[in-house]
Amino acid sequence: MSAPLADSLERFRIDYAAHRAAEGRGLAETELLALPWLESGPMARQWSVRARTFEVLLAHVMAPVARAAGRPLRVLDLGAGNGWLSYRLACRGHDCTAVDIRDDRVDGLGAAEPLRARAPFACSVASFDALPMADHFADLTIFNAALHYATSLDETLAEAARVTRPGGMLVILDSPFYAKDSQGAAMVAEKHAHAAERFGTRAQSLLALPHIEYLTAARLAEASAPLGIAWRRRRVLYPLWYELRPLVARLRGTRAPSRFDIWTARNP
Repeated sequence: MSAPLADSLERFRIDYAAHRAAEGRGLAETELLALPWLESGPMARQWSVRARTFEVLLAHVMAPVARAAGRPLRVLDLGAGNGWLSYRLACRGHDCTAVDIRDDRVDGLGAAEPLRARAPFACSVASFDALPMADHFADLTIFNAALHYATSLDETLAEAARVTRPGGMLVILDSPFYAKDSQGAAMVAEKHAHAAERFGTRAQSLLALPHIEYLTAARLAEASAPLGIAWRRRRVLYPLWYELRPLVARLRGTRAPSRFDIWTARNP
């Protein structure tokens, strides 16, 4: 990593943690232990969406993969944040490693201590494109609301494939997908246009890294083709207010919203 990029990454870590704290993402221990079923506070509505994703992950991804393996799974939780997903899966007996570039106590890996005290899991501070794991390390590698933070989709997917065993599963949770690139580009343009309002003095550092920002099925397929990876979308039924967003956007004449859902692929 070049020195300028390393400096930008370090500034991003610091300012992103401060921004997340200002948004109210730093949670009390009781709230942290409740995730993803957060019932109150400024982030409760957003977590109501993520809870639906998690429930579908358990029922339609984790359960069949674990049955086929006949044993607990080794799981890589990429973009783990405070480790809530690793905690929930560790409670079910799986061997989890939470990976994030942030170790702050707002909602980085440093906030995971109360969770690890109840259901131990490993933590590793690392970037997606330089994972400190051996080849074929994991049965299941999960991008946890995180793949849109990749700076190179090709390199990030290749690294995920490397650390996942042949026949293992790659999973994308809670990253914004759009039907067309033009819709994703409109979201990015809006974000930059309102950066000062949204991020204040941190705007420059938070927008300095070349994150990919969003995904489309075509964009994902193009980056995955050299790896022999084919993705499948599993649609998640989200709360009614979320499902009505496209209709509301059309009526208001605003840009098309993203969808989350779950995307899975077998590692060749």
